[in-house]
This record gives sequence, structure tokens and C-alpha cells, in this order.
Amino acid sequence: MPPLPKVSTKIGLHSPSPGGSVLNPSLITTEFDLLRFEAAALGQLDTEGNDGQSVESSDEMSSLLISSPYNNPGHYLDLRDLDTSSHIFAKALTALKPVRQDYATAPYTEALNFPTVLELARKLSAEEKFQWREQTFYVVIFRSKLKDSIDSDLLYTLDYESHREACESGGLLKYWFGRANSERRNLATCFWRSREDARQGGTGPWHAKARAAGRELYEQIVFSTHRFTILDNAVGFTFEAWE
Repeated sequence: MPPLPKVSTKIGLHSPSPGGSVLNPSLITTEFDLLRFEAAALGQLDTEGNDGQSVESSDEMSSLLISSPYNNPGHYLDLRDLDTSSHIFAKALTALKPVRQDYATAPYTEALNFPTVLELARKLSAEEKFQWREQTFYVVIFRSKLKDSIDSDLLYTLDYESHREACESGGLLKYWFGRANSERRNLATCFWRSREDARQGGTGPWHAKARAAGRELYEQIVFSTHRFTILDNAVGFTFEAWE
């Protein structure tokens, strides 16, 4: 599917609905780099038409959120399956992108634009008249170094199918990954509604294939698990290892 040209940078918060309603993913670009580095999925929250009126056409609205660089069927998050705090955070995470070029090796909370994500969570909460109370989410971080010569098609397929598999299990609010740097190092991260969701999401056959291919693809890969707790009123967050 060729990428579509429409990419919005507006944060349109004019037509909230129970469970969350966003622009149809087909109206948003499929280009990887725009979704990874320019937060193109944020355009799904722009529910105002060119005339400034709220979009109401059923074919232009959807409950399916682009929650990764894969804007493809089977890779969406259905907002109807989530509680209010989770769907607000998932929509806020459409703004996620790196803020420094060395994100692959930089401290995690300094590598990505979390203040922007929280600002958006506050706006969404206000729009939905929702009182945000302290909520903890489960975060997985992958820091890797690719081998010098690898099968790139295999790497892509394993990642693509593993993400689809995780989406089917439910509870994956966001998957983000960057581009390997000159030293072949990269950062990837997942935000899950809960630790149990993450456990279930990683039990499928494609995840097993990905783990088995690790030695073939990576010179080094380290993953860690964390608590990402958004404080009352989404005024800040804490980030700590999951013990």
C-alpha cells in the first residue's frame, strides 16, 4: 500500500466519545519514518474537518488507533477494549517520538518526549471530563546491537508478525522503535496496560521464532521491564525498574 500524503500536526480534541473515536487509519500516512520520528499518528486525533467542523462521517471515524510504526490492518489498538485511563494514555502516546539523535544509548526518560505525551494526556482528560488518578503501566525496553551482516527481510518479518500477534492478544498501548545508528545500535519500547497483558502478548509462535533468531540477528540485545506511573492529574510521572 503506498503511503498517503495526509499528515496532520494539529491536536484536534473537539469530538471525544466514550471509549475513544479517532480518524480512520486509512487517512494517515503509512510511511515508517513519519510514524516513528514525526509522530504522524497524532493526526488521528485531528477530528476537525477543513471547514473547522467536527468530522461526523462514519467512514472517516474509527475506534482503531495506530499504535506503532505499522499502519496496517491487524496492527491497530481497538480503543473500545480499554478503560478510560488506558485509552487516554494510548491516544497521548501517538505523540511519542525521540528528542535527541543519540536516543539509542541515551537515558530512556531523556530520549523520548514524555513531557509532550503527558501534556496531551492532560488535554484529553480535560476534554473527556475525566479526573486522572495515579495509574501504573508496564514498559519493556529493548536495547540492541545488530550483527554486521544480517537478513534484513527476516528481521522485518519477525518484528512485523510479532507485533501483529501482540495486538491480537490485547493491551499493547504503544510499540515504538528507532533506526539502527552507525554502530548498529537501536532502541525499541513497548507500553502495556499491565504486566499480565505483556506476558500473554509474548507467548505466540512468532515471538518464539523471534527469540530463536536472536543469536542470528543480534550481537547484543538487552531488555528490561519498568513501572511507568502517571501521577494524579497527569502532572508528572515516575519511572522505575519492575521488581
